[in-house]
Amino acid sequence: MSTNAADPLVALGGLPGVPDAVDSVRKAVDRVYGHRVMRRRSNEITSEAALRGARGSAALSGADWALEEVRRRTDFGSEPEARTVGAALRLTAEAGQLLSIWRQSPLRVLARLHLVAAADAGGAVGRPRLAGESVDEPLIELPLPDADEVAGRLEGLSRLIIAGGSAPALVTAAIVHGELLALRPFTSHNGLVARTAERIVLIGSGLDPKAVCPSEVGHAELGRAAYAAALDGYVSGTPQGMAAWITHCGRAVELGVRESTAVCEALQRGAA
Repeated sequence: MSTNAADPLVALGGLPGVPDAVDSVRKAVDRVYGHRVMRRRSNEITSEAALRGARGSAALSGADWALEEVRRRTDFGSEPEARTVGAALRLTAEAGQLLSIWRQSPLRVLARLHLVAAADAGGAVGRPRLAGESVDEPLIELPLPDADEVAGRLEGLSRLIIAGGSAPALVTAAIVHGELLALRPFTSHNGLVARTAERIVLIGSGLDPKAVCPSEVGHAELGRAAYAAALDGYVSGTPQGMAAWITHCGRAVELGVRESTAVCEALQRGAA
């Protein structure tokens, strides 16, 4: 993760292309919040965004189910893909309960998210991995930092979040997401946890207070290959790579906005 003694996240916000991405995201979010359906039926949009976000996050973790299948199913414990979808749904539901804790104790929130995601997994649940413990995250093929590096970088990330600062929400959300994917601090479900943490930052920052802009939808729509390539940029630590990751996350938010705008339009037509 890039460092700057004053405020590293503010510095990242000035990288080439990032201010434009921040501005574009803000305008997109403002447009959906201004939709006439949002003024009357925002709870329905929030619920639908949660479902679609969970579906998108599960898809990036290897369980690419149709939306209607996610909506229809009630049993999520029968086989690996079903458990992944169930974990994504549980995390989306849990995120809203953790907003008040995030800024005071982000590590506690991350531990809680893993506990919720891995509820049926057993083993090392709800804590960062220890030396010698393996990680089950087959879709992220990056060198795995050792447990000591994970502990140090998690502490650094926690200090940044607690300190606050003036960086745009998109930048903070992207860095939290990227750092968790790079570290894979838990023995499983790191992708699901990382995307939920991004959701928490976007909601808690005030950018998306009603949780109607599911970035997970956008990440899934952009595809695993683009996700992995952008993450490689983050891990490189170069200005170009970091900017590419942040702008990728911005595009994902905009696609999430587009999804919820389409839901608003369908409700307005009486078609949903």
